[in-house]
Amino acid sequence: MKMLNNLFKKLNKPVPVFAQTKMEKETPDDSSYTKPKTTFDDVAGLDEVKEELFEIVDFMKNPEKYKKMGAKIPKGVLFYGPPGTGKTLLASAVAGETNSSFFNVTGSEFVEKYVGVGAKRVRTLFEKARKEAPSIIFIDEIDALGAKRHSESNNEKDQTLNQLLVEMDGFTKDSNVIVIGATNRLDLLDEALLRPGRFDRHIHIGSPNYHTRFEILKVHTKNKPLDKRVSIELLAKKTHGFNGAHLANIANEAAIFAVRENSKLITESHFDKALERVIAGLESKNSKLIEKEKKIVSYHEAGHALVSDLVGISPIQKISIIPRGQALGYVLQLPDEDRYIYTKDELIGKMKILLAGKASEELIFNQKSTGAKDDLRKVTDIANQMVCEYGMSDLGFMTLDNNTKSFLSEKIQKEANSIVEKCYEETLELLQNNINELHIISNHLFENETMTHDELKSLIRKEIC
Repeated sequence: MKMLNNLFKKLNKPVPVFAQTKMEKETPDDSSYTKPKTTFDDVAGLDEVKEELFEIVDFMKNPEKYKKMGAKIPKGVLFYGPPGTGKTLLASAVAGETNSSFFNVTGSEFVEKYVGVGAKRVRTLFEKARKEAPSIIFIDEIDALGAKRHSESNNEKDQTLNQLLVEMDGFTKDSNVIVIGATNRLDLLDEALLRPGRFDRHIHIGSPNYHTRFEILKVHTKNKPLDKRVSIELLAKKTHGFNGAHLANIANEAAIFAVRENSKLITESHFDKALERVIAGLESKNSKLIEKEKKIVSYHEAGHALVSDLVGISPIQKISIIPRGQALGYVLQLPDEDRYIYTKDELIGKMKILLAGKASEELIFNQKSTGAKDDLRKVTDIANQMVCEYGMSDLGFMTLDNNTKSFLSEKIQKEANSIVEKCYEETLELLQNNINELHIISNHLFENETMTHDELKSLIRKEIC
């Protein structure tokens, strides 16, 4: 080694790292945490959730006034709800509001096949968090780490979870470290993890309502050049059931469509295209249907549109027989108001709309095709929910768990099939009674490939609610 060092000195070149004889002590990894600049002002909507989290923020900023009252800071907060609703953003905002060190990890990072590795990673994480306090430890997808333990569970996973339980119990009241967990599956988590003293607060982050969607869209469009005719209020109404991630994607896709068309402003047309892109998928440019298939698809989509108009559950935005994604055609229905409760008649109406495509094909061509696969899957889901969850069948007013479903599977299948068959017969009758309108809508689709809400109204000469 000395000879190598002398050689490099003679050549007037620096000694490379591999030629050094002493091993330097490994420095700690300081890149595992950040200091987010995100605040609650960056989180659109979710006012009730921010209000709940404000107490934790205030406690970390002014702990003395709470200690005087004998109050203790919550050790953990668990966010649960569907994906894309802003759980990670909220956790980052809590860290930003308190100027805390933010440790962002996922549950899968602790899962290893070697026994003891996961538990060691948990210990190291909490040691760093205490050292950098005040700290926020955010564990995303915590169900990968904290799933329920049972006799057949993996020993390494159990040890890792046990270490997490110990660490959360081991916090001193002055540690100023808070754990925030996020999951899409609250039912999978171990009860020991959910009890007070570990995750003291469970906060549901659901899909945004109209007001929240409006605020989210304002955030994602504030730096974009919008045409004056673009209505954020109308867009918020059209996007019922969309989460924050979907809304951000729609705003971005609309901007991309504007760039593609060399437009200086983002127009309503660009947002409509973005909605179709997100809901129905990518438009197929070169996929042309043969005339026979195009005729079948025209009647299929015309059936959906006509029955939707007759039932009047939600207004039709657009009908198309241009292939998108895996669909050969589609009817775009965008409700203009938030709905969370449906009656039995409305669920039956939804099933009729879904079955109308298949019924139209049988009525006109006297044959069945594979085009109704996705419709039948959705119909089956609704029928099973009516029987097993909503008590809307002859099996009684009760919900059925998985064990009961297995025991009564034959009766459930018979009952669900009876509901679907009755809906199908009524749909056939509805189409038969309005056969002229069905022909008119189908012919228009065959010739023009698309149809708007206004065109449908003028064709069948009927007001659509």
